[in-house]
Amino acid sequence: MERKQEVLQDVVIKFAGDSGDGMQLTGTQFTNNTALLGSDLSTFPDFPAEIRAPQGTLPGVSGYQLRFSSDSIYTPGDSLDVLVAMNAAALKTNLKNLKKGGKIIVNTDGFDTKNLRLANYPDGVNPIEDESLQGYEVIGMDITKMTREALKDYQMGTKEKDRAKNMFVLGFLYWMYGRDMNNTEKFLEEKFGRKPDILESNLKALRAGYNYGDTTETFTTQYKVEKAKIEAGSYRSIMGNQALAYGLIAASVKSGLTIFLGTYPITPASDILHELSKQKNFGIKTFQAEDEIAGISAAIGASYGGHLGVTTTSGPGIALKSEAMGLAMMLEIPLVIVDVQRGGPSTGLPTKTEQSDLLQAYYGRNGESPIPVISASTPSDCFEAVYEAVRIAVEHMTPVIFLSDGYIANGAEPWKYPSSNDLRTIHVSYKTELGHGETKFQPYQRDENLVRPWAIPGTAGLEHRIGGLEKENITGNVSYDPENHQLMVKIRQEKVDKIALNIPEQTLDNGPEKGDVLVLGWGSTYGVIKTAVESLLKEGYSVAHAHLRYLRPFPRNLGEILRNYKTVLIPEINNGQLIKIIRDQYLVDAKGYNKIMGIPITKTELVEEIKQLTSSRTATASI
Repeated sequence: MERKQEVLQDVVIKFAGDSGDGMQLTGTQFTNNTALLGSDLSTFPDFPAEIRAPQGTLPGVSGYQLRFSSDSIYTPGDSLDVLVAMNAAALKTNLKNLKKGGKIIVNTDGFDTKNLRLANYPDGVNPIEDESLQGYEVIGMDITKMTREALKDYQMGTKEKDRAKNMFVLGFLYWMYGRDMNNTEKFLEEKFGRKPDILESNLKALRAGYNYGDTTETFTTQYKVEKAKIEAGSYRSIMGNQALAYGLIAASVKSGLTIFLGTYPITPASDILHELSKQKNFGIKTFQAEDEIAGISAAIGASYGGHLGVTTTSGPGIALKSEAMGLAMMLEIPLVIVDVQRGGPSTGLPTKTEQSDLLQAYYGRNGESPIPVISASTPSDCFEAVYEAVRIAVEHMTPVIFLSDGYIANGAEPWKYPSSNDLRTIHVSYKTELGHGETKFQPYQRDENLVRPWAIPGTAGLEHRIGGLEKENITGNVSYDPENHQLMVKIRQEKVDKIALNIPEQTLDNGPEKGDVLVLGWGSTYGVIKTAVESLLKEGYSVAHAHLRYLRPFPRNLGEILRNYKTVLIPEINNGQLIKIIRDQYLVDAKGYNKIMGIPITKTELVEEIKQLTSSRTATASI
């Protein structure tokens, strides 16, 4: 049968079903396949809030959103072109995000009486049989039945056969978008090579889905998205937690320091531990402690011993680690504290994203306890940003808090491999002996940046006292003198402030150097701000975008940039945290745009907010 091919510029797909339907695996495989073809892409995995929510219910829906394009893109998209709904709950949860005229691929078996009741549809209502889906292109497929039929010759239980439904769907989508399945076949062979029955059943289901699209006369069109026009180089698809782990490894190699990860598993940071534990060939040491406090304490011990201590967690873990973070600040030793933020407070929304912990990173310790704060903006940016966190920690002898979040950690995008020569040098300097004229080691004798020496325990002649009690200036002895305490508090703050001299000045990501509105962002709002500002600039609005990596201290020219605009808008996935700090430090009447729903801000809503703040368009809009 003759098929026609339609070339598309941009596609947004969401895979949705029960948490046991393998939607994350399906989405990841389609993403990896897309990356191999050279399209630009952005993903947003959407995990259910409960680990074992009842099957078929709304809280149990797991989703994976993927956008791929022949243009450069920075967000996973506001609305869907294609929704794959494995059951009624998946459709009900995600239908509001599907464009009118969009495609719905439904597993009709997931719309029986039981599934409709669990999804809270009224008795007698079935959306794929009534007129409620008018305006959409509905592709009904009994995926469950066809998967079982494909596997009828396999000696497996029905439950085991049904686990391959996601491979049938994946195979069908590979056909729909004219894809080769080799990378997924290789993945399955590597994953299930020692379980031949599972391997063969998944491969059979994958090919059956592809063949269903290829042989069924209902489907007459295949779709294609061309390669993106991006800078030449070697790329791979990478998730934020992976990029973070690789950034730590690169910093270890460049600095010559052994990485010691002392941590306790917590969503959504656990994958960093999983990834680093595989990298023993780089000398990485990982320690899964009995709790958060033990994890950071072990990392502090490693740093005191001359290694680079790292600890990873999320917001609740940061709260538990706060006393030990104060200790590391008092000792003035290198330590990287990774906070992959999630919805709070308390246990909050473990699987949902939020920029929840900036104020905790700034102020969440007893006493005057200043610690530098750095944030990543995208999944691939985690590599460079955490590398920079290591550099600052080592060169300035201080703990550093690194902020990511669930959206960044689990999202994926193309990443161009960096060259080792492109990475900034990390200078490590141990004190190994007494200097000229020294008769006794002074552990708090500082250089021009107020950085104290790093002496490894056991070095002859460099014995010194450590602990959480206040230190006497220069000697490091315990001191209760009030004037000394004030002096040490001021010195520690000034040391952190001086880091601003060793980081780049702030630059604009886009827009004019002076204008109506500056959209100031941090963290995972980068993509949506960039997309919104680019769109408004084309319409002729006087708007610019600046994005912060360095949150403490701020770049030294930030105040000057802020004063060049009539209005500063700060979008955040929280109730307004950066805005409080900016107002305090720069006395700027910044405006906030806040979304606290466990999901990212969309381009549409941000564009509307910016338009309300702009006084006029520029004389000529770019075309």
